[in-house]
Order: sequence, then structure tokens, then C-alpha cells
Amino acid sequence: MLEKIKQIEDRFEEINQLLTNPEISKDHVKVRELIKEQTKIKSIATLSTELGKVESEIQDANDIIRTENDKELTDLAKSEMENLKLKKDDLELQLRISLIPDDPNNEKNVIMEIRAGTGGDEAGLFANDLFRMYSRFSQKNNWKINIINMSETGIGGIKEIVFQIIGKGAYSKLKHETGGHRVQRVPATESSGRIHTSAATVAVLPEAEEVDVNINPEDLNIDIFHASGHGGQSVNKVATAIRITHIPTGTVAVCQDERSQLKNKEKAMSVLRSRILDQRIRDSEEERSAERKAQIGSGDRSQKIRTYNFPQERITDHRINLSTHNLELVLNGDLDIYIEKLIDHEQAILLEQSSI
Repeated sequence: MLEKIKQIEDRFEEINQLLTNPEISKDHVKVRELIKEQTKIKSIATLSTELGKVESEIQDANDIIRTENDKELTDLAKSEMENLKLKKDDLELQLRISLIPDDPNNEKNVIMEIRAGTGGDEAGLFANDLFRMYSRFSQKNNWKINIINMSETGIGGIKEIVFQIIGKGAYSKLKHETGGHRVQRVPATESSGRIHTSAATVAVLPEAEEVDVNINPEDLNIDIFHASGHGGQSVNKVATAIRITHIPTGTVAVCQDERSQLKNKEKAMSVLRSRILDQRIRDSEEERSAERKAQIGSGDRSQKIRTYNFPQERITDHRINLSTHNLELVLNGDLDIYIEKLIDHEQAILLEQSSI
């Protein structure tokens, strides 16, 4: 760790010198790249400098304790030593966390997919609840939502919905939402008051750009058809809906939300690229240790991650054993406590893995 910190400190100083170079200052693209890199490593350099000062103060306190005859002064130094050691431990932990490599997809937009699972009409209603929850959470973060494709049920539920969330850091906050979500409640159609258990699956994909996934146009099969609304009726006399199949992988993406064929194709391509990138990420996860996958979560949609219990107004996240009794608030988009705890949990596992 010390060698890595030294390299970062040297690079930080090098960037500072480069930014004062008149020749480089003329190259605006290079300046932006350097500032971006400087911002990224500044916190590590600052923490390292602060740690060095604390270690120097610990050495001074040690010298006083070892050489000073004044009891009052040595007692004061011992007391200060305890505080300095705690501060040192905290700074070292922050440094170790800062040195964990960032997920390269963290700042990306998101393609989210929600599908009704077991439970019939009630599962569709629950899928709609989840869509509303993520929509409210996005609004609170000033993110924009674009629906790409949606299939509804006859009673206000959703069979399947695919939508885009545009916002800085959307993937970093939502990536742990992938998995099986379960609801326990009395359906509106249940006359006997019996509690039913239904489920829906959520998939969160980092939105891939063309530079992330290179697709050969010759590997695509593109179908154009009439968009359909609830019940299958045509909602557009002109064929604008797009279905794109990536032949090598069998990956399919559909978009029929826009009235423009071109816009539907652009959205479908975005989904296609994101699904292919997501599969690559999951293939990469397979190469990691089974223990780490189990601790953080494999990103498998079949993995049950959270239960929403209406009778007890309780939500339980099974990965971090966190339960709260604020179900209504969470379904209205107040997801922060779960998201923050999941991020902390991931950092703790990565930290443990990095020290092995």
C-alpha cells in the first residue's frame, strides 16, 4: 500500500507541474484530462499528507513520554497519544478504501428492467409498485426517466417494463437492486383476507456506449412492426416499433415507445449494447471467488434480495440483514438507507479481499 501511495503522490505533484506548463495550458483537451485525473487522486494525496503529520505527532509524543520527567507533561502526552492512534487508524482505513479500484461503470446511466414473477395479477401490481418506487427515487436525485418498452396487465399492473435512467452516478447507486424482490400482502381481490406472496425481478444494466461495445451491423437482424397498446390493439398506423436481435449472442431488444422509427431504433440499440455489456460483466464475476460473489451478490436476478411485508410495514434486505418499518416511505422512493448500507457492505468486502 505504501508503494502505491508514493506513486500517487508523485503523480499528483507531476500533474501540478504539468498544469503550470504554458505549452500544455494551450491544449484544452489535455488540461481537462489532467484536471480530471488530479481530482480523482487528490483525496488520496491529501489523506496521505494528513497521515504523515499524525505519524510525526505520534513520534513527538513518544519522545516526550520517553525523555520527559515532568509527570503532568507525560500524562498529557499519553492522553494525546491515544487520540492520535485512533486518528491514525481512521486515516489508514480511509486510505485503504480510497485505493480500492472504482467500478468503471459507476458514473454511467442505467437501463433498468422490471418483470412480474410468480403471483399472477398481484405480481404485475407489485412490478408497477417497484417502477413507481424507482421513479420517485430518480426524481429525488434529479434523474430523468425514459420508458423504452412496456407490457401492461388489465388491472393496472406491469408484465414487463424496460426504461432508461439518465443521471450522474445512477449505476453506482442502483446496481445492487438487481435480483428478486418479494411482496407479502393481502391482494385487493382476496375476499378472505389471506396474505399472498408474489415476486418480481429487477435487472440494472450500465448503459453501454458505442465505445464500450463494438457491434458489427452485419451481426444484427432488425424487425419493424406496428406498436401495440394494452390488449394488443395497434396504437400507430405506421410501423415504427423495432426489434433488434444480435445473432452471435441471441440477445434481443425491443422498443416501441416512440412514434419515430429512428428513435425507437436508437433506444433499442442502447438496450442491446447494455445487455451485451451486462453479460460480459456477469461472465467476469464468474471468474471471481465464489465466496466474494456470495457476500456481495452475484447480480443474478433469481437471487432473492428483498422482502416487502405489508401487514408489518417491514422491508428486509436479506444480503445485509437490514429490516426497517418504513415501507410506505421506501415505496415512495426513500431508498437511501438501503443503498448506503449496500455500498458500505460492498466496500467492506472489497477491502477484505484487497488485504488478503
